[in-house]
Amino acid sequence: MSNKVTETGAAAHTGPGARAKYIWGYILSLVLTAIAFGLTAAHVWAPGSLITVLLILAALQVVVQLFLFMHVTEGDGAPFQSTAIYLGLFFTLAIAFGSIWIMSFNSQVQ
Repeated sequence: MSNKVTETGAAAHTGPGARAKYIWGYILSLVLTAIAFGLTAAHVWAPGSLITVLLILAALQVVVQLFLFMHVTEGDGAPFQSTAIYLGLFFTLAIAFGSIWIMSFNSQVQ
């Protein structure tokens, strides 16, 4: 019986460079969030182009979360992993576009 810990176990998250990876992910998340907040609060662009930029920033945020925090590239690659990613993407897009759709009718309600 072997005492070797596989890369899919705890050693993958505590190895050399793991802390730096988490710090860079945290910094990138903060920067992307600050950019989105700043653009929205400053009202620098028209709503259509602002929504496009915010969707791009949100997609970058998802990539940062998946690769730096959720370790999507590590492990054996279970068959349900891609299904879970697609399901998460579906829910994310449904919430984002549903929110935009609901907010577009705000002027008709008031």
